[in-house]
Amino acid sequence: MLNMTITGEDSTQPPVLLAHGLFGSGKNLGGLARRLAQTRRVILVDMRNHGDSFHDADHSYPALAGDLAEIIRSVGGQADVLGHSMGGKSAMMLALTHPETVRKLAVLDIAPYAYAHTQTPLIDAMEGTDLTGLKLRSAADARLAEFVPETGVRAFLLQSLDLKSEPPRWKCNLPALRAQMPNLVGWPADAPKGSFSGPALFLAGAESDYCREPQVEAIRAHFPQAKLRYFAGAGHWLHADRPVEVAEAVATFFD
Repeated sequence: MLNMTITGEDSTQPPVLLAHGLFGSGKNLGGLARRLAQTRRVILVDMRNHGDSFHDADHSYPALAGDLAEIIRSVGGQADVLGHSMGGKSAMMLALTHPETVRKLAVLDIAPYAYAHTQTPLIDAMEGTDLTGLKLRSAADARLAEFVPETGVRAFLLQSLDLKSEPPRWKCNLPALRAQMPNLVGWPADAPKGSFSGPALFLAGAESDYCREPQVEAIRAHFPQAKLRYFAGAGHWLHADRPVEVAEAVATFFD
C-alpha cells in the first residue's frame, strides 16, 4: 500500500485524499491539507515510485488509480479526491474505473488528454547531478543549477532528495519514470470511454497551457458536471502560486 499521512479530524463526511504530481510527494500538498484538515480527515499519499512509497516498473494510470482505490477502501470505501498533474490524471482514472470510491473530484491543472511535452530533461538533470559527499541542500542546489536554471523548479525537485541516506539518493524511481514517460504525459488509449457523473471541479492556472480548448473538450466528455475556474497570475503549480485562493475554492467545493 502507498505510504500515507493522515491528518485532521473525523467528521460525518468522507475523508479527503490528496494525490501529488510527478517528482513530488504528499508533502507538496501540505498547504491544501492544512486548510482542509480544519474540518475534515485528510489523507496525503506518496504515489508509487515517489517519496517513501514502493517502487514498481508499472507506472501506468490504471495502476496508479488502483493504488488510490486500495487506500480509499482501507479507510471506509469512499472519499473526496483531489489530484494535481500526474495525481490529477490518476484521480480522473480512479473516478472513471472505480466511481463508487469517489464522492467528489477536484483536479488541478490537468485534463484526460495526451500531451505532447516530456519531462525527461528533468530526469536527465537529476541523474546527471553528482550527489557524492553532499550534506547540505544548498550544495545540492548549486550542483543541480548546472542543469536546471529555474530556482523554483530546483527547489521542487530537491524536496525529493534524501540527504540522510548514504550515499544521498533521489527518492523517485527515475529509471521507471523515464521508461513510463510516454504513458505519464499521455492518456491511455484503452481508457474508459464513459463518464463520471459525480460533482467535479477543475482548477487551472491562467498562465498554464494545460487546460485550453482541446483539453476542456476532453474534460467535458468525461466529466459532464465539471466546473472550471482559472486563477490569474498562476501557472501549472497554481496551489503554490495562489495557495489561499485555491485552498478556499477546494474547501468550499468539498464541504
